Amino acid sequence: MKYFKYTLFTLLKLPAAWICGVRLTHIDDQGATASVKHRWINQNPYSSMFWAVQGMAAEFPTGILLTKEIRESGKNISMLVLNNKATFTKKATGRIIFHCDQGEQARNAIKTLVETGEPQTVWLHATGMNQQDQMVSKFSFEWTLLLK
Repeated sequence: MKYFKYTLFTLLKLPAAWICGVRLTHIDDQGATASVKHRWINQNPYSSMFWAVQGMAAEFPTGILLTKEIRESGKNISMLVLNNKATFTKKATGRIIFHCDQGEQARNAIKTLVETGEPQTVWLHATGMNQQDQMVSKFSFEWTLLLK
């Protein structure tokens, strides 16, 4: 029940992620975590999770950290992914947990934007781990931030 608002947000604003099973499982000032389970709906022809589903699950904790800081700033700020990079190290099966522990970097980027009014960019990273605590993928997203 704790993350019901985020689940509803995912359903309404990110329906493809919701259908594929991406769920926020944790958020605080230090970081955020999203989870997705390999299922028929999100698989590739090689019996593992499609790379784009991993990308949605990885983007969610990075974006939600910025969204949290924007909401707390009280300012009207737009955010957009400018670039992304991904590395895949293992077949993604079972439940994959994506974690971003860069809450401070997100907070500092929003703080700088609000103080200076200058557009900001920040690279935030999310690492995907399987149930055996092995890294399956790592994603990096360059977010652009702009005061409206």
